[in-house]
Amino acid sequence: MDVLVINCGSSSLKYQLINSETESVLAAGACERIGISGGFLKHKASERDEVIIDVSMPDHEAAIKLVLKTLTDKENGVIASLKSIHAVGHRVVHGGEKFTSSVLITKEVIEEIESCNDLAPLHNPANLIGIKACAKALPGRPMVAVFDTAFHQTMPPEAYLYGLPHRYYVDYKIRRYGFHGTSHSYVSKKLCEAAGLSLDDSKLIVCHLGNGSSISAVLNGNSIDTSMGLTPLAGLIMGTRSGDIDPAIIEYIARKEGKTLEEVLSVLNKESGVLGMSELSSDFRDLEEAAENGNELAEQAVDAFCYQVVKYIGAYTAAMGGVDAIAFTAGLGENGCRVRQKIIQRLHYLGIELDDLANQFRGIPMRISTESSAVAVFVIPTNEELAIMRETVAIVGDHIEKPRTESF
Repeated sequence: MDVLVINCGSSSLKYQLINSETESVLAAGACERIGISGGFLKHKASERDEVIIDVSMPDHEAAIKLVLKTLTDKENGVIASLKSIHAVGHRVVHGGEKFTSSVLITKEVIEEIESCNDLAPLHNPANLIGIKACAKALPGRPMVAVFDTAFHQTMPPEAYLYGLPHRYYVDYKIRRYGFHGTSHSYVSKKLCEAAGLSLDDSKLIVCHLGNGSSISAVLNGNSIDTSMGLTPLAGLIMGTRSGDIDPAIIEYIARKEGKTLEEVLSVLNKESGVLGMSELSSDFRDLEEAAENGNELAEQAVDAFCYQVVKYIGAYTAAMGGVDAIAFTAGLGENGCRVRQKIIQRLHYLGIELDDLANQFRGIPMRISTESSAVAVFVIPTNEELAIMRETVAIVGDHIEKPRTESF
């Protein structure tokens, strides 16, 4: 079975076509600058060179049509017709408390996702546009929603409740939800395999470090705490996001600079993090190079990020009563050798020693702690698209043979 995995952003769309039997990626790519001038499609078919197609895409429906056309194109395509696409898996950022696992998409599911739009106003509407566009372009194909928040629905109330009047939770469902759940779930399972642990008897910490970063505590296969909160703005300092701050800062900035609430939140989401701290870049490669050349702000930004990671690891070790293994994943976690070094050097109290040679490798599965370390530390590349494909296949089942005629 060939499964199309779709990940819609506000102005972008990433996709992979994966064969479920071999789990090989037949094609992958991204539509960029949807609804903006200068749009283009990057497409890479298996065993062929990447192609870039400059094309205007006024909306996500046009982007979906372009992706499907490219997948079946005689020159760049990998399938003869759209009949070869048996199912579609969609990443959906926020599922609220309603969705504790992936689900087959129906009209009712669409309505429930729409009810979570206030919780993820930048993400959920774009995810829904992708779902509706695929339903129109591929009528009758079963589609599955895979939620970023679902894996963290096992958190206990002590971890997800905020110190606010209880009515805000009851009336508006204000609580910690957490994100990157598909990645945390996938990597925690891979970490157990790599470390020779039983998932049902393990204490794991997964560090998903990238432009957006989050850390989770995974006890016996279940997420019991995670750093992001009601929205992806909370937790660690990130590329452009502030992470946790004193909430009074929002009002303080608004009064000092005459900004609206929306304007201050835009600063916290898009102009803060290591970008704002360094006044240089949100890319850690740029910051490390600048720090080596004496840029004090760049060095401070990297150090502050690493310090927060160390604090979360310590907190989650305490919450679980110990830790068996730690994973670094995502763009920075998989490739940031110096960042990993800075973090692990501060974890000696856990009996962790860095294997300097192993830590020099980038983007491949690798144990980077010495064999004598009390806690095993691994680099585990994440694969959210593969995880979404597996979830889709597990749920679709008999729906493949009996495609639905329902439209959204």
